[in-house]
Amino acid sequence: MDWIEVSLETDGELAEAIADLLHQYGYQGVAIEQTGIDGESWEETVRLLSPNVIVRAYLPADDEAAGLIEKLETGLRYLHTISPGVPVQPRYTTVHEEDWAEAWKVHYRPLRVGENFFIRPEWTDVQPGEGDIEIVLDPGMAFGTGTHPSTQLCLIALESQPVAGARVLDLGCGSGILGIAAARLGAAEVVAVDTDPLAVKSTTENASLNGVADRFQIAQGSLENLLDRPAYFDLILVNILAKTIIPMCDSGLGTLVRPGGIGIFSGIIDEQAAEVEAALRRTGLIPYKRHTMVDWVAIEARRE
Repeated sequence: MDWIEVSLETDGELAEAIADLLHQYGYQGVAIEQTGIDGESWEETVRLLSPNVIVRAYLPADDEAAGLIEKLETGLRYLHTISPGVPVQPRYTTVHEEDWAEAWKVHYRPLRVGENFFIRPEWTDVQPGEGDIEIVLDPGMAFGTGTHPSTQLCLIALESQPVAGARVLDLGCGSGILGIAAARLGAAEVVAVDTDPLAVKSTTENASLNGVADRFQIAQGSLENLLDRPAYFDLILVNILAKTIIPMCDSGLGTLVRPGGIGIFSGIIDEQAAEVEAALRRTGLIPYKRHTMVDWVAIEARRE
């Protein structure tokens, strides 16, 4: 079977709504990728990235494809009436069966993030520099390649934390990139949880790739599962979306952070930051710092 790659370029603020729409029709999830990364200049820092992202999904090129595309474009037209900046016409590219699993890898190259992180796709042989903290990834279809601003902001915030010896929670772990980064910074234990079985598989494989599997506990589950067996963490990493973080806060997310512990929260558009900070306060966490990149924000908060 062939596949149809559907992609739209937009700004970060509109990417969330477009991704939600594509999730209804795409196969094995939706990718959000930062544009403006020069493949010949992978050493440039993330602070030089352009403001736009590409939202990408894949549809089976079968008898139902025309109907799915019609529904997708109807949904985009509706979104456009609400938010005129939403592009109405996606770009469609046919990908053959034998190339489909590798198609997205064309867009994923080595990348430096923050002061020391060097993120290298597993299938490349570019060597890290002196002092680099290398993270080797094959994310598969899971979220978290390091190209999205929300992931980069988490990594930048993580670098400033006292991670050595810490017990860390990576909630919504995706590819495992954040938990692996914490382990590479010296975390004693990382609990990685995601509702998606593909993410659990990806995190498991990537933890092994990076030689930190012995410090990982990886499970399919959600906040509710963690609250059923209460435990304290020195640091929690939550890179999801504001619309998910807010109800999590109201369900007791802050109780997972030990007194004096830290939470890093990302996947937040700048106009949502105040609402997320209010939710963090309700759950017992005190926001004290923001990191920003184009339209995206990551928030650091402490439990007193």
